[in-house]
Amino acid sequence: MVKKSRPKPVNQRRTASNVRHRPSTFGLRALAVGLALAISTLSCSRAEYWIAPRSSPTLPPELAALLNTPDAGLLSASPTPQVIDTETWGVTPPPQDTPDPPAGPTVTIDSTPILYYTQAADTLPVVAIRFDADPTEITSPDPLHPTALLPPGQLLIIPRRLVNTTSSQHILPDSELVYSPSATDFDIVAYVNQAGGKLSTYREWTQSSGLKSGAEIVERVALENSINPRLLLAILEYQSHWVTGQPANAVEEKYPMGYVNLSYASLYRQLVWTVDQLSIGYYSWREGRLSDLRFAKDGYVTRLAPDLNAGSVALQYYFAQMFDSNRWVQAVDMEQGFPALYTQMYGNPWERALKVEPLYPPGLTQPPMTLPFEMDRLWSFTGGPHGAWEQDGSYAALDFAPASGEPGCVDSNAWVTASATGLVVRSGKGVVVLDLDGDGREQTGWVLLYLHVSAESSVPIGTWVDIGTRLGHPSCEGGHSTGTHVHIARKFNGEWIAADGPMPFNLSGWIAHAGDAAYKGFLTRDEDKIIACTCSTNETFIRRTVNDPY
Repeated sequence: MVKKSRPKPVNQRRTASNVRHRPSTFGLRALAVGLALAISTLSCSRAEYWIAPRSSPTLPPELAALLNTPDAGLLSASPTPQVIDTETWGVTPPPQDTPDPPAGPTVTIDSTPILYYTQAADTLPVVAIRFDADPTEITSPDPLHPTALLPPGQLLIIPRRLVNTTSSQHILPDSELVYSPSATDFDIVAYVNQAGGKLSTYREWTQSSGLKSGAEIVERVALENSINPRLLLAILEYQSHWVTGQPANAVEEKYPMGYVNLSYASLYRQLVWTVDQLSIGYYSWREGRLSDLRFAKDGYVTRLAPDLNAGSVALQYYFAQMFDSNRWVQAVDMEQGFPALYTQMYGNPWERALKVEPLYPPGLTQPPMTLPFEMDRLWSFTGGPHGAWEQDGSYAALDFAPASGEPGCVDSNAWVTASATGLVVRSGKGVVVLDLDGDGREQTGWVLLYLHVSAESSVPIGTWVDIGTRLGHPSCEGGHSTGTHVHIARKFNGEWIAADGPMPFNLSGWIAHAGDAAYKGFLTRDEDKIIACTCSTNETFIRRTVNDPY
């Protein structure tokens, strides 16, 4: 219900919170990919929040000519001319305003429909965006729901529109990107100590957690962001050899994840920046907000192959922020690049994935949940869908603030309550985490994250709570905040679940809807509507009552 006359809630907003493996030589295939990447393509993205950077640099004439007439001297050390595999790499003729190149092999464009088998978490609207098609143009022998999750493995028949994309090669399973069930038995500290590199002796002090070892820092960042620690360690090894060896130079010493920026000159900050890029790639692909890659070092843009999985896109996106297009090709090469190092470190990731994927099982639905505060207390809906932990990534979180006579970070006697029955598996420093399946692991099943819960009042770890159990008082603790409130987000099998998507956040029957920017949006229940805003107007007020749906 929208209430019209009560004390105004706090005006607030949450703003955030020794194997040296270097590819050396690579021939025709890698260069062919680089050439394909150099073509700028049109983006097809219905971005609502974070929008992928876009650029359309002029392609050098010598590269444009090579797209139609491969030059043996440039493509291979062999004097025999080589032909680029157009089917694999999607090479197309240069734009019409490019001077006609010398006569060469003819590229035939295949216009037959694409037979695509759905992946976990696919929806019809998102698949349509990836394939540059309208949802109405996509058919299937089985029923197609217009917005809900599609069952993995369902056959879709899609018009063939894209001719120049990256390779469709899957390079990393989704379960190796998120902190999923495949990593529950991975002992970060033991692995780092056994590897014996710089990381095993590294120590760093942060204001929020004090002095921690390198392994503990990796563990913290992995858990908070729900990013697989295996992946973070592998990137650290690839960029600076910190896991099994020692950095080779001052840059690798100071910027171990490869991001050279004075503001990020520590392991913790390097890790945070890295997980932000991985999360942008993963969730923006998952949620239909990313279709192109822009390479930070040379500005070229390429269209992502529409049948890639989210884990592969996340890794490709990260390396695109680090390298130019040619260096990127080296990094993602299955035989000599990062995927080869990953397998060397941990074994075949696809074999592990077979045991836990799909992360979204068919028919997955959100369990019943209530609003996260006590009955008959006035609160305000202050933040629509926005970042679950860091500012970017999945827009999985919502914010609520209690009624107060003064703005800012003030003490509150209101209580944050459990929206569902579960086990408290993390508590303190502003965070309370509920494990709804009760197995004590955040990497499995449904999990609820509450942020900005007062540490002094928060419920202890190991407590079993029922719906409505007090978890602690709302506050500004845990991350940055300009006002007392609570931030709530969902995970399933380690993956953040978008607040507005095929499984929208449903709290006491109130359904979350995204706006045109992070934190904007609204809640609806039947004919009622509540607007997200830190302005503390009547349109933001919300109350949980005994008559609410479950």
